[in-house]
Parts: sequence; structure tokens; C-alpha cells
Amino acid sequence: IKMLAKQKLSYCIGIFLVVLRLAHAQYEYLGYPPGYPDPEQEQYTPPVLAADTPRIQLRLAGQKRKHNEGRVEVYYNGTWGTVCDDDFTIHGAQVVCKELGYQEAVSWVPSSKYGKGEEGPIWFDNLQCTGKERTLALCPSNGIGVSDCKHTEDVGVVCSDRRIPGFKFVNTLPNHVENLDIHVEDVRIRAILSSYRKRIPVTEGYVEVKDGGKWKQICNAEWNEFNSRVICGMFGFPGERKFNARVYKMFARRRKPTYWDFSVNCTGTEAHLSNCKLGQILAMKSNETCAGGMPVVVSCVPGRAFAPAPMTGYRKAFRQEQPLVRLRGGAIVGEGRVEVMKNGEWGTICDDHWNLLSATVVCRELGFGSAKEALSGGQLGQGMGPVHMNEVKCSGFEKSITECPFNKEALGCSHEEDAAVRCNVPAMGFEQRLRLRGGRNPFEGRVEVLMERNGSLVWGTVCSEGWGTMEAMVVCRQLGLGFASSAFQETWYWPGEVSADGVVMSGVRCSGTEMSLSHCLHHGPHLSCPRGGGRNSAGVSCSETAPDLVLNPQVVEQTTYMEDRLMFMLQCAYEENCLASNSDQTPANAYRRLLRFSSQIHNNGQSDFKPKAAKHLWVWHDCHRHYHSMEVFTTYDLFSLNGTKVAEGHKASFCLEDSECDEGIEKKYECANFGEQGITVGCWDTYRHDIDCQWVDITDVKPGDYIFQIVINPNYEVPESDYTNNITKCKCRYDGHRVWMYSCHNDGSLSSETEMMYPGLLNNQVTHR
Repeated sequence: IKMLAKQKLSYCIGIFLVVLRLAHAQYEYLGYPPGYPDPEQEQYTPPVLAADTPRIQLRLAGQKRKHNEGRVEVYYNGTWGTVCDDDFTIHGAQVVCKELGYQEAVSWVPSSKYGKGEEGPIWFDNLQCTGKERTLALCPSNGIGVSDCKHTEDVGVVCSDRRIPGFKFVNTLPNHVENLDIHVEDVRIRAILSSYRKRIPVTEGYVEVKDGGKWKQICNAEWNEFNSRVICGMFGFPGERKFNARVYKMFARRRKPTYWDFSVNCTGTEAHLSNCKLGQILAMKSNETCAGGMPVVVSCVPGRAFAPAPMTGYRKAFRQEQPLVRLRGGAIVGEGRVEVMKNGEWGTICDDHWNLLSATVVCRELGFGSAKEALSGGQLGQGMGPVHMNEVKCSGFEKSITECPFNKEALGCSHEEDAAVRCNVPAMGFEQRLRLRGGRNPFEGRVEVLMERNGSLVWGTVCSEGWGTMEAMVVCRQLGLGFASSAFQETWYWPGEVSADGVVMSGVRCSGTEMSLSHCLHHGPHLSCPRGGGRNSAGVSCSETAPDLVLNPQVVEQTTYMEDRLMFMLQCAYEENCLASNSDQTPANAYRRLLRFSSQIHNNGQSDFKPKAAKHLWVWHDCHRHYHSMEVFTTYDLFSLNGTKVAEGHKASFCLEDSECDEGIEKKYECANFGEQGITVGCWDTYRHDIDCQWVDITDVKPGDYIFQIVINPNYEVPESDYTNNITKCKCRYDGHRVWMYSCHNDGSLSSETEMMYPGLLNNQVTHR
């Protein structure tokens, strides 16, 4: 009987624990209330090394693209040196990263990619690490200082962003090493005053570091504005400002702080606190506070897009004038290809010597924080037009990238070398108010939003009426999942949370640039959704990459001509609505006058452009003997100088294929014999001037000056990384006998003053459907 009772008891305890876990999971997304103590974490214990193990310290240096990567440098025998790439493997990188407090290595790079260690010895050569060593000094090698390498062989590593929980910096050397990097688990700005605790983003408060699993304050005894600048930049703010120190002194007297053991020594150009150097060790007794000081406080100035209200100190933080730099082709706010304005024309920057210092100048100029990544090789898409700058060398304190020195003679770069950035942006918490449910992976699912209904926050679905690519783009951006690849108006195949079936948001209309779905136009408390939620609610599929179609304006300019063609030769075009609406009155032996030109459409994005419709849904046109994969792929319009449309045309995508490709790229799409349709990255599709419908019917147009406009993917059917460059505009002169195109350019490629010369047309902002 006792055994039976014990079994029942253990069974009940098991059920109770399962229920408890489920209950906890149900409310886990809400997080802890303010002031709730952090859960205890397992303490990090530094490795115990044998007495005869050489004592070294490591750091990452050189021309960094991220704060957690760089040339491996070793401090030994009072001197900083490097590591040779001979026999180096990912196992060696693993040892380096773990010794620096990162959870793992991502990759390693040979041949001094991060620059040469100009001074100092090469301490390690022919390292044979297994990946399990507790310090690089324990890896078998030729012996410390024994090397036949040159500094052109200095090795670098890329570590993961994630820190080892509880990691604590420990100086294992007998004498304190000056200029060691800081290694902490995490950093935060904790709002102290009630007025700042309610504000999003958090712009003012204590600077705290997590050390040994516990949050600690920093003594302000040796703190300066350079340190504050780095902290603000880390959290997405372009500058810092003064604050009311008296209030914080009163607060520090009431609550005794727990101080970190070190001071901080930043130069002000670092992208992250971990790139700053340690100051002196602050000898603290357990019963003392920061002698004569208080905890470090920073107050940051948010950029325009993140300011909750007009902020003081805003002008000081960054420029207010017409911007000379912009980002294009990025999936989220604060990332993209860098473009600069010069002589009234936008152009790109070549990636030679491109690093975090120069990238940070761009980020701060645009109202973001420091750069978390400096990207090269056209990784966020290629631009068109000129390359304005190369070998840019910023100090990090310039107000604009245009103030930085660069090599004016070395501009022989292609757009394959376009530089890009990813900036630190403020934590707005937008991603916590949206989720995807039911998908096969984290990148897809039914869209569920957290909305206030009847005084409480509830999860629910979004009405799918009118739901399209632009709305899906905003959802993917808000969740940090890249670009939209598809927008769904039915999600019956994705089981979402049953408790969230009800519609809580309807009438959503986005321009595609919003940071959050709640920023889009939508109905208020009075919802309207005839089909209801549940299986008919909105869904998305996201992708880290997207195509980007750009038309070559020079080809249009060079191939334009006029042709008079008999009506009986235009029968197929007539059936496909490629002529003016009054052409049905034209006798078979009469002429239609056609403005003809070629269009060369490049895919400068990061993934192939494919038609939205599946192959079995393509429409066969018997007259032309081809399939249409998109009903309207491009539109062609002729406008008077006051913006009135006088003639129009359109091109159905009858044959999307790779006509030509950049060197080294193979053609993938060929639409003959019902083949696959699309445009490969780095390739272009040319619609020749002599193809049916590659024209505008100008039979009834009077001689004069006009503006010609081409729009690619006009209905936004297929997601792209950048819609602003889908429009091409030309000036057009027609004298009744001949026609000329001139000043052709892609929208947004020229200054706003030049664009004003093209009135009444679509601009480079996505228009509402």
C-alpha cells in the first residue's frame, strides 16, 4: 500500500510540474515586471591552468567589419604580437573566441584580411588546436615566438555575437596589462527616473554591465564624454547630452549601488563597449561605495525616426540639412547600401578599406547609433550610376561621410564592390507586438498582433482584405526576418493559436516603409472584416534576400525611334490591348504611329526575380504563341509637362529570361518551350525595340515636349528589396516627324531639385494602391 501511495504521489507531482511549466509558458512572452529580480545564472568559472602554462592575453584588432571580429593579437612577455595562418583551422578560432568570452567561432580568415600587425613579433605559428584547449597557449605549435611567417600571413577570426553566460574578465598576467579589451556578458541602459522608465526607447539611465551573472553599475570617477558616446552609439543613438546629476545623486544615496571592478577607457570611435580598453582596477572594499562619485549615467539623443517628442540636443547630434548620404536596399531600418550625393547625382562608395569607423560616421549622420557591421562586396545589392568615393578613411568623429578623406584617383571600382552598413538602432519593442504562428519555419505563418481591446492587451489576427506585398514587407521588417517573399489572404493551412482567431486589426494599408504594422493606416476600434479571421486571416512568408529590378536608362535613350505600321500588321498587339483605345476605329490599311525603344532590366538584388504566378497559372496567348507569367510587368506612359497623361502602353511579361549576364554568372532562365521564367541576380532581360508591344501608340499625340515614364513591377506583385528605383523618366521631344529621348534617369538617382523638373509624375516613394 505504501508503494502504491508513493507512486500516486510521484504521479501527481509530475502532473503538477507539467501544468506549472505550461502555465509559465503561457505568460512567458510578457516578461518580468520592472524591478523584478533577475533569475540566478550559473556562475562562469575561469579555466584553471597548470603553473607552467604560458600566460597570455588576447584581443581582436585591425580593420574590423564587426565588433566581434578582427586580427588575432596576443600579449606575451610584455609585447603585443600576432598569429600566423599556417595550419590554422576553425578549431583554433574556437579556442580564440571562447578565450575572449564568445560562445563560438563563426569563421576564420587568412592573409591579413584585417590588416597587418605592423609592429611586434608573430607569437604563434603552425598551431594545431583541437578546439577544446582552455587557452591558445595550450595548442601545439612551433613554440612561442618561433615562426618563419610575415605579417602578410596574420590570421583573423569572426566570433558569434552571443557571449558566454557569466563570462568574467580575468587578468591572468602578473602585472596589469594596459589597453586590454573589455569582456562583459552584456550591457544595458537602465532607466531610473519614472519619467524615463515609461519612455520608449530608453534614452537615459544607469550604465550597467553584467558580470558573473549579476548587473553592476560603473563608478563615474574616470568616466568621460567619449565613454558616453560609445554607450549611446551601441544603443542606436547618434549623440549624447547633459543630464540633471543632482537627481541621480539623491537616488544613489537612497539605494546603495553594486559597482563593477574596473573603469572604462574609450576613445569615442568604438562601435561597442567591448572594443574599449580597461582603465585601472578600482580597489573596492565590500563596505565602500564609489569614493567621491556615483554610478555612471548617460543621456542619449535619439534620431528623428525614434524621438518620442522634440528633443533638446537634437541639432547638436547630427545635421539637419538636405542629406548627402542615404541607405538603399536594406531589409530593416538602419541598414543598406551607402549612397552619397555629388554634383547633383547619387552614387555609391567602393569597399576598399571600408571599416567600422567609416560605417559609423554614416550611421550617426543618418540619426542612428554606431555601426554594428560594415559590409562589402555589394552584399546589400548593387547600385547603378557612378561610384563617387573609394578608399574612404574616416577618423570616426566627422559629421558626414563627405568630410572623410578618400582616394580621388582610384575610382576604378565596379558595383560588385559597393559598400553597405548595418547600424545600431534603438530597441523600440515592435517585435514583441507581432508574431507568426503555424508556419513550417520561423519565417512564415499566420500574422498575429497584440492589440488593446476593451482596456486589455489581446492577441488576434489581421483581416486579409486588401492584404498584399507592402503589408507583408512591414511584418517581416518588424520581426527582423528580412523581406517578404509572399503575402497570403488565406491561412487555413497554418494552425495558429486558437485563442487568437478573432480579428483585432482591419483595413491595413501600408506604404512599405513603416517600422511597425501599427504605423500603417488601419481601422480604429470599429473593425470591418466581412470574411472574418481564423482561416481567412492574413499571413506572410519572409526571406533574408530579395531581387531588385533596375532599368538601364541609357539603353532607352540610345534606341528610341518612331515607326508607322499598318493596322493589319498589328492584329496580335490589338488583341493584347497594346494600342490606344481608339485604334479599333482604324482601317486595316491605315497606319498607327509607334514610339519604339528597347528596355534592359537588370536584377541588382540578392535573389532571383520570379513571377508571382505558379507555372500552371500562366496564360497562353495563341496569337503571339507565348505564355504570360505576369499580366503587367512594365507600364509606359507619355505625359505633358503639366503632368497630364497623353499616351500609354504596357508590357505583359511574356518571356522573362536571362538575355545577358555579368562575367562569371551563368544564365538560368530561358522561357522557350514553356521553360522557367525569371531574371538571375547579376543578369538582365532585354526587351528589344522590334518586339510587339514594346512601344507607346502616339498616333493622336500632337508635336511638342513631353516626359516619358517607365515603371517596372507597377503593381508590386513581386517583392523587391528596393521599389524606389523601379521608375525611369526621360524628357521627350516630338516634332511630328522625328522623336528624341534625352536626360533619361532612374527615379531617385538625381537630387530633389533636379527631380522637380519632372512635374506631376510618380516620385521615388511607393504610392498607395
